[in-house]
Order: sequence, then structure tokens, then C-alpha cells
Amino acid sequence: MTRMRRVLCWRHGQTSWNAEKRFQGQTDIPLDSTGQAQAEHAARLLATLEPDAIVASDLRRAADTAAALARRTGLTVEHDKALRERFGGPWEGLLNTEIQQRWPEEYVSRRIPGGEEMTVVGERVAEAVRRGLDRVPADGLLVVVSHGAALRAGINRLLGLPAAHQEVLGPLGNCSWSVLEEMRSGGWRLLEHNAGSLPEERVLGDDR
Repeated sequence: MTRMRRVLCWRHGQTSWNAEKRFQGQTDIPLDSTGQAQAEHAARLLATLEPDAIVASDLRRAADTAAALARRTGLTVEHDKALRERFGGPWEGLLNTEIQQRWPEEYVSRRIPGGEEMTVVGERVAEAVRRGLDRVPADGLLVVVSHGAALRAGINRLLGLPAAHQEVLGPLGNCSWSVLEEMRSGGWRLLEHNAGSLPEERVLGDDR
């Protein structure tokens, strides 16, 4: 049976702020040595999937993660600012504990004063994915390299989940990925979430 288009949503590797549990948002923090190693390891696995195109956030932690895969595949990374992380306003640079102390109610609801709404993030990320899909064939694979909250918001939007259910998908670990597949009836379905290894082919095709 003919394979449909797939989108692999790959979170960047670890940064020092990730390790310190600081809110990064759109602050441009590079990968640390652990993150660089994570990117190289994941790139070795993902290169075997023979992606057709790579699009990435222009923030260094995502751009450098994407570059690891580009070196192994010979593909050119297209950078798209719409794939940046959620803008975190006054939370950026603060420890999680500091945010919780200063904004206890907002911390629970994840509504950032002066920050970007998740529905807005989801729409811009989904639009970036749609633009990237123009670069792949009907049975192709697009790798999207971005950030944890941004990717979850984009996946929610592509799956058509209502805003009230935005927490249905759990977090993405550093350098982990999720895979969506286009459905023949239209829309997308989630094949993998927060993965760090490649599944057996039969797991992806138990209904075929």
C-alpha cells in the first residue's frame, strides 16, 4: 500500500538552561555538550529514514540540532522563524521555582503575562509545517526541528485537538521526536510521540 506523507517533529538537544530548569522561550541559548552529543546520536538514527527535507527554527539550539542531520543526509536546512519557541515574556531566563513563586496561578495554567498564547503558537507552527510539506513528494518525509512547547502546540493544531485538550500530549524530551502521518481521508494521525528510537515497521502498519 502506498505510504502517505509523514512529518517528524524533532525537539532540539539539551542546553544549559534546560539542565538548570530555566524558561528559555525565544532567548537564543546554544546546545551544551550533552545536547550536541544527543543531536549526533539522534541524527544517526533519523538519517536511516531518508528524509526528503529538513526545516528548522532559526534559534541556535534547533538550528544546530538540524545541522547534525543535514551533515548525514546531504540535505540543506531551511530555517523558518515561525518554528521558534513560544515567546515567554517576563518568564524567560527564570527558574521554574522562581516563576512558581511569582506567578502561582499563571504557572499552573501556563498563561504567561505578556507572553504568547499557545493557540497562536500552534497555528504558526502548523503553517510552517504546511510550507515545509511543499518540499516533499506525496510519500515523503519532512523533518521539522523546533522546540518542546512549540512542537506540541503545532501537533495539537494539525491533529485538530481543541485548545482545552492541549495537555493531552505529554512533554517532548530533549532530542526526542513525534511522527505524524497524513490520512487518505484528510487530516493527520499521530504514529509516535516522545520517541528516541526507531519503531519496527509492523508497529506503524498494524492496520494494513
